Amino acid sequence: MPFLSDDMAADVREFGERLSRRLKHKPKFEIAPLVASLDDLSVDQDVEALQCVMEALEAADGFDTVSAHDARLRIRFYLASCGHPQAAAAIAGETAAVAFGDVRDHSDFSLVSRALAWSLVAHTYGPMSRNALLQWPRGRVGSDLRSYAREFEAAIKAPEDETKQPEDKSASSETAKDEETDAGEQAWQSNKPKRAVIVFKAIGNDSTSEGKRVVSEFRKLLNVRLPLPSVPDLVRVRTRLVEEYPYAVAVIDDLLKRLVGRDNVRLRPTILVGTPGCGKTRLTRRLCEELAVPFELVSCGGMSDSAIGGTARRWSSGEPSIAVLSIRRHHTAGPVVILDEIEKVGTSRHNGNPHDVLVGLLEEETSQRWFDPYVESACDLSHVSWLMTANTLSGVPSVLLDRCRVIAFPEPGPEQLHVLAPRILERLYVDAGHDPRWATALEAHELSALGKNWRGGSIRKLQQLLESLVEARERHRPRQ
Repeated sequence: MPFLSDDMAADVREFGERLSRRLKHKPKFEIAPLVASLDDLSVDQDVEALQCVMEALEAADGFDTVSAHDARLRIRFYLASCGHPQAAAAIAGETAAVAFGDVRDHSDFSLVSRALAWSLVAHTYGPMSRNALLQWPRGRVGSDLRSYAREFEAAIKAPEDETKQPEDKSASSETAKDEETDAGEQAWQSNKPKRAVIVFKAIGNDSTSEGKRVVSEFRKLLNVRLPLPSVPDLVRVRTRLVEEYPYAVAVIDDLLKRLVGRDNVRLRPTILVGTPGCGKTRLTRRLCEELAVPFELVSCGGMSDSAIGGTARRWSSGEPSIAVLSIRRHHTAGPVVILDEIEKVGTSRHNGNPHDVLVGLLEEETSQRWFDPYVESACDLSHVSWLMTANTLSGVPSVLLDRCRVIAFPEPGPEQLHVLAPRILERLYVDAGHDPRWATALEAHELSALGKNWRGGSIRKLQQLLESLVEARERHRPRQ
């Protein structure tokens, strides 16, 4: 079942308040720490508060055993949904136990893929930070879990589908019906959404010493179907992005509407054009984070050769193209490559030019059979998405513009100050390694001072003003 109001924080708060009220009806000294931790949880729904409740549950005496088990399981589920690896492993075990019973009693495999997906989350999400809600974007775990579960479900069903045999039919009608079935099957297969594709089918010149080395590097990817990122709940993605970028609603809608009805994330080559500091680069990064798609952020300032398309292995500096590097790093066929400030690419063609290479990578026909000079074989890069930012289109060749969607990125106005300033302030505290709750809400006189010095435009300037404000706060903070 979904979280209350589709919001984990609301669900956690409601759970803490209800259980606290129930326990207060029968006050016992032994459960006083548990009640206090539940009251704290109703105020702050972070990982630290959840862990405090878990510790109190473990230590509580005089609390019904069944209720304690249910409460611990629920807290573990909250922690697992935040990316806590140990909690995710525990939920995987609980789910596997229920799945085993379903398989044994009813031959129902529906929960098996879910148990495996939780196991992969536990393996993937690594050591916990002090506060996992800060480390992972909201909804990231749920999105990954659904994606993993779909992949496991497809893998479980594949052998069953392959072993199915056609029923015997009479000789008079068998040929005609088989031909009709084959035609329908071929049509269905051609329209069936792809969940994984083979990117690397061979390594060129694999008998040479360099070729053997490259084969070793790509062994785990050769002739392996690599997953494509699934499209998450776009309504939630839009809601979160609009909260951060209320002035760029039209841009967000333009980017997301192309994903409606799709099974896999694949964005048309797009250039966001706007003034320096308006937030376009950060929006592209946040878009990828909310879509739970791996990405590479590449600065184009000063780039003046064709290295973006790879370098031949015969050179000591030989390396694959950026798209191939991203696929190899993230083990997915559909990462996103963000090229920041595409207009700042050098114009020299002494060692090639990035713009010339991009033309081929952005064309679906050529990207399906992209010859990577390091792999020395054709690679399917047609599922890689390309997002670019630019301060101006001057210097971007028309042949590249013809292959891209160009979207004007607006500047934030002074009316957005009350929305942008608190978020930037919180981010400054987080970047400094502090709990965001230390970011005391901006007071009226502080907002007024910011408004006098920032009339809209560059968010970078607003951030500098807020940095100065934080420094002033620290200087005048009372010493203990």
